[in-house]
Amino acid sequence: MIKLRAWGCIYFCMLVVLSPVDLTDNNRATDKDTLCSACIWRQNSKSTRLEAIKTQILSKLRLEQAPNISKDAIKHLLPKAPPLQDLIDKYDVQKDESSAGHLEEDDYHVSAETVIIMPTEFGISIDMKEKPICCFFKFSSKVQLTKISKAQLWIHLKPVQKPTTVVVQISRLIKPLKDGTRYTGIRSLKLEMNPGSGTWQSIDVKTVLQNWLRQPESNLGIEIRAFDGNGQDLAVTSNEDGLSPFMEVKIVDTPKRFRRDSGLDCDEHSTETMCCRYPLTVDFEAFGWDWVVAPKRYNANYCSGECGIEYLQKYPHGHVVNQANPKGPTGPCCSPTKMSSLNMLYFNDDAEVIQGKIPAMVIDRCGCI
Repeated sequence: MIKLRAWGCIYFCMLVVLSPVDLTDNNRATDKDTLCSACIWRQNSKSTRLEAIKTQILSKLRLEQAPNISKDAIKHLLPKAPPLQDLIDKYDVQKDESSAGHLEEDDYHVSAETVIIMPTEFGISIDMKEKPICCFFKFSSKVQLTKISKAQLWIHLKPVQKPTTVVVQISRLIKPLKDGTRYTGIRSLKLEMNPGSGTWQSIDVKTVLQNWLRQPESNLGIEIRAFDGNGQDLAVTSNEDGLSPFMEVKIVDTPKRFRRDSGLDCDEHSTETMCCRYPLTVDFEAFGWDWVVAPKRYNANYCSGECGIEYLQKYPHGHVVNQANPKGPTGPCCSPTKMSSLNMLYFNDDAEVIQGKIPAMVIDRCGCI
C-alpha cells in the first residue's frame, strides 16, 4: 500500500510537471504547421499567378500562341534607331507605382500607342525597268483601324569624309501617267553633315499614311534617295546591321479614370497570415519569350492570405454575393483590389514592333472581397 501510494504521488507529479511541457510543444507544432501551410499556400498562389499571366498576356495581345521569333531574327529585324532605343530604355525597368493613384483601364485588350513598321517585299507586281529603291510598308489592322496622331519615316545616312550638303528625296510610287511618270514627290530637304559616323533622319509622312489608309490601293511603295555633292547616294535602303528604313506610327490612346486604394504589403519572409500583397517577378526570358523586346522582366506581384470576419464590414457587397452563392457561402477571398497596366515593347505575328499598354497586369493592392 505504501508503495502504491508512492507510485501514485510520483505519477501525479509527472502529470503536473510534464503536462505543461506537452501543451507547449503542441502549441509550437501548431504554430509551425500554420506557418508551413501559409508558405505552401503562397507558393501555390505564386505558381497559379505565373500561369495566369502567360495566358492573360497572349489573350490581351490577341495572340493564339507566342510569336515564333528567335533571338537571331530579332537582332536582324530590330532597327538600331533613336526612337526604338528610347522605348527600350523607357520600358526596360517596370516600376512599382502602388503608392500613388493609378490610371484604371476601361478596356480588356492592349491599347497600342506606338507601332514600329519595317519594310517588306513589294506586295504588288511592278512593271518597271528597274526595281524601286526601297521601300514597301504593309499596315496591319492595328494601324488601319485606329486614329493616327503622328507618323515618321526614319532613314539612316552613311557617314561622310568631309562637311557635305546632302539632299534627301522621298518619292511615292504611283500608277504610270500618260507621260510615263511613276513617282510623285513626298518630301525634299537639305541636310548639313559633318565627318563621323552616319546619322538617322526622320521625315513626317502622316499625310501620306492617312491617304494610304483611306485608299489602300494607292500604297505602291516609296523611293528613298540622299545625294551628296558628288551624286553619291548615302541612304541605307537595305537591312545593314539594323539600319534599314522604318516607319514610326503614333496611335491615339483611350481616356482612363483615376482612382486610389490601400492595402497591406509583405515580403516572402513575412510571418503575416492575413491577406497581403507579395512580390513576384515575371521573367520573360525564363518563359522563352524572346519576342518580348522590353521589359525582359517586371514586378507582377500576387495576393495571398486569410480573410477574417472583420473584412465583411469593409466589403459588405462581397459578403452578400457569397451568401447568394448556390454552393454555399465561402467568405471573403484575398484578391487584387487595384491593378495597373504593363508597358510592353514586342513583336507581333506580322513582325511589327508594337509598343502598348496591357491593362491589369500588375497587382498594386490586395484585399478581402
